[in-house]
Amino acid sequence: MKDKFGFLKYKDLFLQLTLREIKGKYKQSILGYAWVILVPLLNLLVMSIVFSYFFRVPTKPIPFVIYLFVGLVPWTFTANAIASGTSSIIANGSLITKVNFPREIILLSTIASRIIDLILLSLTLIVFLFIYHVEPKASFLFIPLIFFVQLILVIGISLILSATNVFFRDVENMLVVILTAWMYLTPIFYPPELIPAKIRFLFGLNPMVGIINAYRNAIFYGVPPPLASFGFSIVISLIFLVAGIMIFRKLSRSFSDVI
Repeated sequence: MKDKFGFLKYKDLFLQLTLREIKGKYKQSILGYAWVILVPLLNLLVMSIVFSYFFRVPTKPIPFVIYLFVGLVPWTFTANAIASGTSSIIANGSLITKVNFPREIILLSTIASRIIDLILLSLTLIVFLFIYHVEPKASFLFIPLIFFVQLILVIGISLILSATNVFFRDVENMLVVILTAWMYLTPIFYPPELIPAKIRFLFGLNPMVGIINAYRNAIFYGVPPPLASFGFSIVISLIFLVAGIMIFRKLSRSFSDVI
């Protein structure tokens, strides 16, 4: 199989960039990598209060806190990875103008550093699952597959946004608004059953819907990912990946001229 991103030849560079990203992220922060866990936990606390006491969201028999956390963990990775990936090429502009290597490695190393964040946050989630007596199930074996589809989606979108951001810096500025809207259109703090039937089809066009539902099906209900919604997420993720590779490869030829 062809080494699409040049990992074999440039694996050392990939590892160095990933480690640099990990070390530099919270370099001058007192709490350091504790923020990886603290920020989602603070979001969990605020959302739990709002949607448990002010806007009651029915998730029984599953406690709302753990229902929310299972949706919040994958979403946090998606949002952070795309945001970091979008700005990664600009942030490494000096490296691009001096060294000749596949530019995708910069983006992929940035996303890889966010996977480390996800692992730390997932360990916290495991503690919560234990506290709320969510027992391990055979369906947990589907979680790596679900994450792989999610990762493909994140890489595909990040390839497109990071490349276009080099030429149109408005992309990075608009991303905060886009990610916020995307979060509310994804059933993170509400079950998909609350979506009105008339517009449920439109919500289903969001690939994160199938991914979040797949995680909850595997963790809470002990069943495989829903075929229709998760299958759609797989198709959309592959489309984004292919389109992302094509767009990134085409635009990357001019990165050195613009940065």
